[in-house]
Amino acid sequence: MELRQLRYVVAVAETRNFTRAAARCFVAQSALSRQIGNLERELGAKLFARTSRRVELTPAGEAFLVGARQCLEAAERAVTDAAAAVGEVRGRLLIGTVPTVVAVDIAEVLQRFRERHPQVRVGLNVGASDAMTAEIAAGDLDVAFLGLPAGHEPRGVAALELAREQLVAVVSPTHELADHDRVSLHQLATSPFADFPAGSPGRAQSDRAFEAAELEREVAYEMMSVDLMTRIVGRDLAVALLPAAVARGNPSVRALPLTDGPSRVEYLVWSGFNPTPATRAFLSTFRP
Repeated sequence: MELRQLRYVVAVAETRNFTRAAARCFVAQSALSRQIGNLERELGAKLFARTSRRVELTPAGEAFLVGARQCLEAAERAVTDAAAAVGEVRGRLLIGTVPTVVAVDIAEVLQRFRERHPQVRVGLNVGASDAMTAEIAAGDLDVAFLGLPAGHEPRGVAALELAREQLVAVVSPTHELADHDRVSLHQLATSPFADFPAGSPGRAQSDRAFEAAELEREVAYEMMSVDLMTRIVGRDLAVALLPAAVARGNPSVRALPLTDGPSRVEYLVWSGFNPTPATRAFLSTFRP
């Protein structure tokens, strides 16, 4: 049994297609099929049920896939650890981020990291703070940039506070409040809102502020995309509460300070349990 055979099995399982799996592995389809056939003969079991149009894992294949992924992860970790022992950082770094990070310029951070550690492959995911915290704890992400309501600290992960700020009201240039120097939640409550999905930490910041003020509001549009949110606001379909930097320089919206707006805190989080060399190298860029 060889590592390349394990890689081929994982590729076929994920693509459900031998041609696409071969392209992903940069190998001829005939060679990939032959190696999987050799492995099946060695194991004495078929890993895939296949026809000319369909490929599926057999029960034996499903059982084998779990161990195959673990072996490949262990092999990659062994290579990166050996490289780190002689001062070279390699491997893969999986980064999660909320769509409203303003405390750091992620592209600039990645540029500096790339200059120092060009052998590290970086994957980026955009998501909600609570989901990414769970992924960090489970080992599915290495680091993540979160935005949480003030007083709501990350749990189960190591964390570095990056910034604190008060959210601003974001309205269209034609909104009745657009010319005000500052506004209150009471003034905004009569307008429909665009906000993050209910139950998400991004939504909780606004929900808690309105509950504390004993005000009700209508959330007419829910989404994770900040770009879409500001476009909806720009059409005067709704108002929103967002970090000031999100609206700054956007001519289609106005950012207004709030007299009683919610605050949020941005964090960089990671697992303190056996971080990879790439994770440790990335964290070092944020520490004095």
